[in-house]
Parts: sequence; C-alpha cells; structure tokens
Amino acid sequence: MTTSGGKVGPTVPSAGHGSPPVADREVLPDRIWTVPNALSVLRLLGVPLFLWLLLGPQEDGWAVGVLMVSGFTDWLDGKLARWLDQGSKLGALLDPAADRLYIVSTLVALALRDVVPVWVVAVLLGREVVLAVMLLVLRLYGYPPLQVHYLGKAATLLLLYAFPLLLLTDGDGWLAAAAAPFAWAFTIWGTALYVLAGLFYVVQVIGIVRAERAVAARAVR
Repeated sequence: MTTSGGKVGPTVPSAGHGSPPVADREVLPDRIWTVPNALSVLRLLGVPLFLWLLLGPQEDGWAVGVLMVSGFTDWLDGKLARWLDQGSKLGALLDPAADRLYIVSTLVALALRDVVPVWVVAVLLGREVVLAVMLLVLRLYGYPPLQVHYLGKAATLLLLYAFPLLLLTDGDGWLAAAAAPFAWAFTIWGTALYVLAGLFYVVQVIGIVRAERAVAARAVR
C-alpha cells in the first residue's frame, strides 16, 4: 500500500472484527465544502456552548439539548456522506475529532460538577492518552490515522446518550430516580465498548509495526 508519506509498504493486517483497512481514508477525495463536513463543524462549535451552559449558568436542560443535537448530527453526517456520496478525507478526520472532543469536554465538566465518579473519567481519558501515543507511532512509520472502528462509533453513541441522562440524575424527584438505571447502563456499556475499540486500535498499530519491521529485516538480509 502507499502511505501518506509516499512510501510503499506492506498490506496492513486487520485487527479482525470487521475492522476497515488503513488505506480506506487515503482513497477518499479532498473535498471540503460538503454537507457532512458542515455538520461536523457545527458539532465542534457546540462544544464551547455546551461547556458554558453546564459550568456557567448551569442550564442543564439546554446543555442536554446541545448533547442531543450533537448525537443526532453524529449519526446524520455519516448517513449523508453515504447517501450523497460526499465522503472526504477532511470528514474522516473531523468526525472522530468531534466525538473525542465532546467526550473529553463532557467528562471534565461532569467531573467538575461531581456527576460522574473519578474512575469513569480516569478510564476514558486514559484511553485517549493511549490512542494519542498510537497516533504518534503511526506518524513515525509514515501512516495516517486508522479508520474509526465500528465499536468506537457504537461506544460514542452510547456515551452521548449516557451523558444527558447522567445530568438528569443530578437532582431530586422521580425523573432523576427514573433516569439513573438507564444512565449508568449506557455509561458502563459505553465505557466498556470505548475501551475495547481502543484495544482493537492498539492491536492494529502493533500489526503495522511488526509488518514494517519484517520488511526492514528482509531488506537488510
């Protein structure tokens, strides 16, 4: 395959479980002005608004609304990219970036509000640190970021549903009591799948590194 650095390397082994090959993103067109990209930018612009609503006036209802819109547009931009044939390299980068930014910013905000326990924040932020290291490894070997695993997308949707429900539990009354079991079910399952998707990502990166080292060893011999 040809990497972003222009070199020709071996076919990258898949991590299995339906993982897309690394090259998928590289064959996408260099389009910028598309409807899916506009939705991704809209989601990114919603992050500071969400944080202000949550930490400033503490308008939890409006903050939940922003999260719900973000979750809907996360689903919609992928559908539109396929329906309108408007996939692009920029969109492949913006979509996971918006997902991660929402998750990290929401975790920090909810932790500051004492809505989520420390272990949830530590696990999810730890996963992001590990993936950041994996991106550096890929860059070192001249590879672009890997395609988002479908488990990662499923985990993101679960967490984007969990966070507004967790906000609803931060109060008294029947609504908080009714939301609590659903909030924690989405949180636990979303966290588990998010970590599992991260492990698949690490496995794929390890496969790339091994393949590159094998090619280098054969070249030396």
